[in-house]
Amino acid sequence: MSISVASTEASVTRPPARSEAAARADFSQIRYAQCWEDADILLEALAVRPGDVCLSIGSAGDNALALLTRQPQRVIVIDMNPSQLACLELRVAAYRELDHVGLLELIGSRPSQRRSSLYQRCRSQLSASVRDFWDARGEAIAQGIGGAGKFERYFATFRNRVLPLVHSRSKVERLLHGGTRDEREAFYNEEWDTWRWQVMFRLFFSRFVMGRMGRDPSFFRYVTGSVADRLLTRARHALTVLNPAENPYLQWILTGQHTTALPFALRPENFPLIRAHLDRLEWRCDSLESYLETVDAGTIGAFNLSDIFEYISTENFHRLLDQLIRSGRSGARLAYWNTLADRHRPDCMADRLRSLDELSRTLHARDKAFFYCAFFVEEVV
Repeated sequence: MSISVASTEASVTRPPARSEAAARADFSQIRYAQCWEDADILLEALAVRPGDVCLSIGSAGDNALALLTRQPQRVIVIDMNPSQLACLELRVAAYRELDHVGLLELIGSRPSQRRSSLYQRCRSQLSASVRDFWDARGEAIAQGIGGAGKFERYFATFRNRVLPLVHSRSKVERLLHGGTRDEREAFYNEEWDTWRWQVMFRLFFSRFVMGRMGRDPSFFRYVTGSVADRLLTRARHALTVLNPAENPYLQWILTGQHTTALPFALRPENFPLIRAHLDRLEWRCDSLESYLETVDAGTIGAFNLSDIFEYISTENFHRLLDQLIRSGRSGARLAYWNTLADRHRPDCMADRLRSLDELSRTLHARDKAFFYCAFFVEEVV
């Protein structure tokens, strides 16, 4: 199966409208220049078999690329935002044209003075519209394409303007050093968890500030309760229960690069396998609802659904689950996150979709992308 970019080019200026989220949110810019979802737990959740057809929400493409390491027959990437697919297409070009070190430099995981020349090496692999898209973003390329999204700029503001008011650079370095569980707990309780940390965290990660600077305000339509309090609880988990020295997502938030850990798709041992299977990847600028109408029953073996369900009403969530169940083969798994809104399989679908509750809880406890409040794995009966 050759890589498909036709749908990306055809829709590069206007996202499809057959979705509740598309009707409310702004899809004119890069929202996420990286995939802020832990591929390690995703791959374990989906248990992809060689020969499976996988369906993945695009985001910036990292987790769709990670799925290639399981040697599926196809990975079909769907995203309503053409800018997100432009991120994926440049990554595919980078895996083809660069070595592993060059890929890390282009992303921004490692310091570099040659990102513009690295981009030029990838440029010939891009479709015309995506080439124009990135040609107009020279500054984003020079700074590392992994920092080019609205969400990443939000974290950069936190890192550069807020965090220095709370903790020194040396204290950040000590946090990221990790240590034993007891050492991490003691450091957090005695030195990190100050009143200033709690106040600044609650302000910066409030619904209002996050909606203005980080995510589209419409994404909070179905959220109830305190956003900041839930995220603060999850942050404590990431800084104590999990080891910051092994957490690439935390490292980027606090330093703007990956220091001692890399996301799955960027690890050196996974680079050759992803490169070898790029011809099994295709992508389409479409809503999930529209695309599923074209899929034969029993086709898909694994679904990476990101956190898309919390952007839609409960009624539309149930309708979309119906489509997903119809298109999945028996035993196909769905994996998705809840950031703040509560979305999971309703009891009325229990005879068609099995909830793997123990696996979901176990994986969520290990989730290095710590700001999600729940992770669900469900299986088509």
